[in-house]
Amino acid sequence: MSTKMSVEERDAFLAAARIGVLSIADEGRGPLSAPVWYGYEPGGEVWILTGQLSMKGKALEKVDRISLCVQTEDPPYKYVSIEGPIVAREAPDPEKHSRFLAQRYLGEKMGNAYVAANEGSASSVLFRIKPERWLTVDYSKMNLG
Repeated sequence: MSTKMSVEERDAFLAAARIGVLSIADEGRGPLSAPVWYGYEPGGEVWILTGQLSMKGKALEKVDRISLCVQTEDPPYKYVSIEGPIVAREAPDPEKHSRFLAQRYLGEKMGNAYVAANEGSASSVLFRIKPERWLTVDYSKMNLG
């Protein structure tokens, strides 16, 4: 029995508020892997925000492609992994990107407090990634019982 997700299932899974693990190639070393908040609308690009001077920000400036894996923490396990090119590097819109992500992951009250606490801090960069390769698994599709 196949555990592969349909396009609709993978899009819905990736569109949910989950923590992703971003992997960025680092010449001469293993890849940098780090947890990230991300945005995604079915059929579109994945996007992340990070500080321009952070390890992730510096590493992302050196590469053209990344991988992102998003998973559940409880059985039956599910995950979606994407790989693709960075198609844009741009300044984020504070409301559309920063506040959206903060509220998505922390809720309205804590999200607004998070944004307020980070106003005036180091500048962020928005990275847009076009998923080209997908790997999906949904173990709930296995008949284990």
